[in-house]
Amino acid sequence: MTAVQPSERKYFGTDGVRSVAGEFPLTAEWVMQLGMAAAEVLKARRAEQAHAGGHGTGRVSVVIGKDTRQSGDMLEAALAAGLTSRGVNVVHLGVLPTPGVSYLTRALDADAGVVISASHNPYQDNGIKFFGASGSKLSDDLELEMEAALDRVAALAPVSGTELGSVSNHTDAERLYVTYLLRHAPDLSGLKIAMDCANGAAYRIGPKVFQAAGADLFAVYTTPDGRNINRDCGSTHLAGLSRIVRDGGYDLGVAFDGDADRALFVDSRGNEVHGDHLLLLNARARAERGVVTTIMSNMALELKLQDAGVTLKRTAVGDRYVHEGLHQDGLHLGGEQSGHLLFLDVSPTGDGVLTALLSLAAMRRLNTTLDALHDDLVMFPQTLVNVRVKDKAAAVNAPEVQAAVRAAEVRLNGRGRINLRPSGTENLVRVMVEGPDAAEIHEIAGEVAGLIR
Repeated sequence: MTAVQPSERKYFGTDGVRSVAGEFPLTAEWVMQLGMAAAEVLKARRAEQAHAGGHGTGRVSVVIGKDTRQSGDMLEAALAAGLTSRGVNVVHLGVLPTPGVSYLTRALDADAGVVISASHNPYQDNGIKFFGASGSKLSDDLELEMEAALDRVAALAPVSGTELGSVSNHTDAERLYVTYLLRHAPDLSGLKIAMDCANGAAYRIGPKVFQAAGADLFAVYTTPDGRNINRDCGSTHLAGLSRIVRDGGYDLGVAFDGDADRALFVDSRGNEVHGDHLLLLNARARAERGVVTTIMSNMALELKLQDAGVTLKRTAVGDRYVHEGLHQDGLHLGGEQSGHLLFLDVSPTGDGVLTALLSLAAMRRLNTTLDALHDDLVMFPQTLVNVRVKDKAAAVNAPEVQAAVRAAEVRLNGRGRINLRPSGTENLVRVMVEGPDAAEIHEIAGEVAGLIR
């Protein structure tokens, strides 16, 4: 099924609802109404399953986890109030990485899971993301049903007495998730590793897992205060980790983002090892026949995979679309440069700690190092030019622009690529060109951008 585009939604984007916490829509009042709407949709779905003779008896239950943002408690309480007011039981998991909530949704046989997090965004932002019972992101259809149900919550008959939902705290959630991760951990003995936990959801779990696997570990940014998540740290700010690795003589460094669904590395020299490197490493170690990534992955990855007999499929930017592409082609491995990787034969969602463990297992299996991987995959120069326009579609589809793109493709002759991408939020067309010759790609980008202007 093709994903519903963000323009067709009122509140849900490609990764749930996200905004500044305390401002609409992430006010306590609206989030409580979202909880009410979600409860009605989940109860209706449970009733359908019961009518069909499937898993449908008993009270609907929802697990809720969060990252370390100051606003998480407010949003969690509001969502739980909405859910329980409509007869749904809520289980609080506490601070837990997004993939940990996905895992516990499955492990506890819940009808849905909710993560309160804004991933790599600053602490002022927050978000609400739903998982279905399988631990995968909630389907487009169910998200749209929730949006429609929001318009009806004011007219709902009250629920009272024993029909109200209950709230409980699952005090063993972290241990269960750590146990799951360790089942996929290689022996890390002999590796000296620095870890950046982004003052986020993995601040306890990341160090626990790596130390239990035998690593000589030095972990930083493990003291969240509600306002320092992702602040000059984590997978979007690798400079500090690079210095620590170089100065401390570490074999490598690993960094997570705020909700720990992605991971990036640095090698022993402090060089960034990102998602393209990790896709190549894991594709080789797992002997994959195909890999799915986005239009932003470097052409160098595509050529290296071709050399290994691995096909590469590109999608729109966003892990939701990578997930779709993997399912369509029956593949397991995909991801983005950001370090958000998918191993669908292991987990239904991206998991930063799991990505790190599986990548280090692949490194050990191939008897290589991150230094060697970084040097093997030499990225092609890439340039990106943003052109402001009145009509994005008209600019991209103009005959002379399309002719220029075709001419550029002939000129690059398989050694590079050109991509025009309308911005999703601004009146911009992004012209991306990459290839082995930096001067050539800048010239091509300039010519195409000039035509668009």
